Amino acid sequence: MHTTDITRTVAVGDPGDYARACYTRVLQGTIAISRVRWPKGLAGRDLDPLARAALWMAGQDFNHGTGHGVGAFLSVHEGPQRISRISEVPLEVGMILSNEPGYYREGEFGIRLENLIVVEPAPKLPGGDDEREQLQFETLTYVPFDRRLVVTEMLSPAERDWLNAYHAAVLEKLGPRLSPEARQWCVAACAAV
Repeated sequence: MHTTDITRTVAVGDPGDYARACYTRVLQGTIAISRVRWPKGLAGRDLDPLARAALWMAGQDFNHGTGHGVGAFLSVHEGPQRISRISEVPLEVGMILSNEPGYYREGEFGIRLENLIVVEPAPKLPGGDDEREQLQFETLTYVPFDRRLVVTEMLSPAERDWLNAYHAAVLEKLGPRLSPEARQWCVAACAAV
């Protein structure tokens, strides 16, 4: 048995330009955590600001941690590892965490995008002269993001590349398991931005 955790915000009706911009900032936080490399020994508190930076630049934030440990004893929320302002536990290879930034406007909308990620060794970079061991995350969750909510112009080329590669992986992993109708939906949902 395994434990998992996922959240996706999807549009129902026209959410408007403001909600789309907020969604894109939350997605940028998800991507930042997904792409980060760091020297071994850092804790979740050291990575947490990466998930918030795009929101902070717009005067926004969320009032929860970016991620929590998942499931060594089949519990969805489990420590000691987490990505949060208060986490002092160094992240180690094999730790599974959630990556779930969000943004909420009471009475209007809420956005949360959550994948599970696992800490793994990062490969050496060509030309890199820092000999310290580095770590990175591997994404474990493969479900499309709602492309209708993404303001593509707000994404950097690297963020766009990550999103397109992620959606290509979603289609590759899920496509063969889907009915023809569901596969047709998935192809459209995973189209490049």
